[in-house]
Amino acid sequence: MSSVVLFDTHAHLDQPDFDPDRDDVVARARDAGVQHIVAVGTDLASSRRCLELAAAYDGVHAAVGIQPNYVADAQHDDWQQIVRLAERPGVVAIGETGLDRYWDHTPFGLQQDYFDRHLRLAEDSDLPSVVHMRDCQEEVLAMLREARRRGTLCGVMHSFTGDAEMAAECVALGMHISFAGMVTFKKSDGLRACAATIPDDRILIETDSPYLSPHPLRRVRRNEPAHLVHTASVLADVRRVTIDEFARGTTANARLLFGLT
Repeated sequence: MSSVVLFDTHAHLDQPDFDPDRDDVVARARDAGVQHIVAVGTDLASSRRCLELAAAYDGVHAAVGIQPNYVADAQHDDWQQIVRLAERPGVVAIGETGLDRYWDHTPFGLQQDYFDRHLRLAEDSDLPSVVHMRDCQEEVLAMLREARRRGTLCGVMHSFTGDAEMAAECVALGMHISFAGMVTFKKSDGLRACAATIPDDRILIETDSPYLSPHPLRRVRRNEPAHLVHTASVLADVRRVTIDEFARGTTANARLLFGLT
C-alpha cells in the first residue's frame, strides 16, 4: 500500500464503465493511497447513484447536480429533487454544473439558468460548487463574479484548462483550481506553467475518471482513481516539492473545502 495520501476530487464512479469491477476499482484506489473520492453526479439518476456509492464505500463522498450538457434532458421535477438530495448525508458538493460551448447538446441560455440555480443552491446549502467549463471562459467568469457579489463564493474549477490569469481571478473570487490528467500530457506546457502559479492552499487534483487517463497511461481506455498518483507526481515536479508534500497539501485542501476535517 502506498504511503502517499491522495484525494480524488472528481470521479464519475457511478458510470457503467465501472460496473464490472467497482469494488476492485475502489480497492486499487486505496492501495494507491487515494483515501477519499468525490463521486460526481451528472443528472438526477447519476446523483442518486453517487449517494448510494457514498453510503456503500468508506472514503467516497457525493456531489449532486445536473451537468450542463444534460440539462436539456432534465424533467420538470428533476431540479427540485436535486435540491432535496443536497440535504442528504454524504453530499459534500453541488454539481457538476457550469457551461459548455464545445458540445451543442443544450441551449446556452438554459445552461446559464441551471448554472445560476446550482450556484444559488450551493450558497443556500453552505456547500462548494463543482464547476465545468469548456470554450466559454468569459461567460463562466461573469456568472462567478455575479455569484460573488451576492455573497461568499466557494467551490472548485474542475479539470482546469484555462490560463494563469483566469486561475488567479477564480482564486480571488473564492474558488479552488483542480487539475486532471491533461496536465501530464507532453504538449501541456502552458497548463503546467499555470499550475505552478496556484497558491498552495487552493490547488486540488482529480482523475475525472473514467476519462482523461494521465501520461503514461493515455492509451488506457478507462481511467480510474488509482491513476491519480501520476498527476500528483507531475504537479509535484512542476511546483518543486516532493510528492509526499504535494499530496499532503492537496488532501488537506480538499478535506477543508468539502467539510471533512
